Amino acid sequence: MANLNAMYDEATALKEEGNLEAAVAKLKEVLAEDEGFVLAHTALAVHLQKLGHNEEALAHAKKVVELAPDDPFSHAQLSVISQRCGNIEAAEDALERSNTMGQGGGCGGGGGCGSH
Repeated sequence: MANLNAMYDEATALKEEGNLEAAVAKLKEVLAEDEGFVLAHTALAVHLQKLGHNEEALAHAKKVVELAPDDPFSHAQLSVISQRCGNIEAAEDALERSNTMGQGGGCGGGGGCGSH
């Protein structure tokens, strides 16, 4: 099995070099090995949106929420991607979920991590 973290790092380096298409291809290789690699879906959502592949970007942002439903960031990212793809209603809904999750005793709520 391939070292998925190393492949993800390669994709990040490609993105930093300005080669989004190659970064996307490398991230898809990661997902071919492990469909549940959340960071790859997260990065693909951003890169694909920047490349104008809005439907595919939204699919990856939704997959992040599916894989990490209790993470406020996953909902916040879905909100941003939805907004950038022109789906304002979905963006507002996802942002509301993110904000609601951030309230309370977790890291996003009053006091933050380490204050418990």
